[in-house]
Amino acid sequence: MPDATHDTLAALRRGDLAGARTLRLPAAGLTAFPPEIFGLADTLELLDLSGNALSALPDDLGRLKRLEVLFCSGNPVSQLPPALGNCTALSQVGFRGCGLTDVPGEALPPRLRWLTLTDNRIAHLPDELGARPRLQKLMLSGNRLRTLPDSLAGCQNLELIRLAANRLDALPAWLTALPGLAWTSWAGNAFEGDAPRSAAAAIPFADLDLGPLLGEGTSGRVHRALWRSGATQQAVALKLFKGAMTSDGLPEREMEACLAAGAHQNLTGALGRITDHPDGADGLVMPLLPPGWRVLAGPPSLASCSRDVYDPALR
Repeated sequence: MPDATHDTLAALRRGDLAGARTLRLPAAGLTAFPPEIFGLADTLELLDLSGNALSALPDDLGRLKRLEVLFCSGNPVSQLPPALGNCTALSQVGFRGCGLTDVPGEALPPRLRWLTLTDNRIAHLPDELGARPRLQKLMLSGNRLRTLPDSLAGCQNLELIRLAANRLDALPAWLTALPGLAWTSWAGNAFEGDAPRSAAAAIPFADLDLGPLLGEGTSGRVHRALWRSGATQQAVALKLFKGAMTSDGLPEREMEACLAAGAHQNLTGALGRITDHPDGADGLVMPLLPPGWRVLAGPPSLASCSRDVYDPALR
């Protein structure tokens, strides 16, 4: 358990966190829901229990009447807890990589806006999902879905849906009729077939000298690196994927898309994929952007949901 998490858990059990709006207990070794959390029922808005060993949540979770955000990714939960549906303020739910197989309709809170179920074993979604009019962001990559509930056609506020690496035979006809839909991914489904293999370079990891971290996202970390090829050396950017499944789907599909896009003045492009990483990680070697370039936006916030966050003073 990280020291900070240990200190937070100890403070919770002593009663020192009265009035807290946020409680983060990731990787705390929890096998049961700490009952002391209910002592924060009148104030708690965000609860992070990711990376623990919880197999269920209490039936009376609805006592957390102000809870808006719940992160439970990485817990061995086979069923999305029905008690979530009793949390009247809950709008963001994250159960990534939990081994989920069952999503009961009653587990979907009425104010649901952002649902992350990436990298599970879900083969069926309930019709009730389409009866959540606030739904804006739906992350379903890496499951076993063959169809989607037609009720999702009624989600007029849906802006982002990730469907990659499932078992879909086709995209539903209603998908392109959603008025707010701006982001989607579907690579790695049955209807797409095998991805074409590009002729881009295979770059041995041993030929790369890893440098400082340049940036990080949900799917990977990007480092500055030096690529030694024969007598030449080239400064590059190296994206190392964090795992076999990302929020956008399979790393190999993302790499193939980047490599297939080729060179274009408005694309970063890619130089090749790495081989023989000591931990078996996937990686993509890309040109290093000019040093004078700067980041225009940060990732989405809890409030912005699907949209990047810009500095309000930026013009």
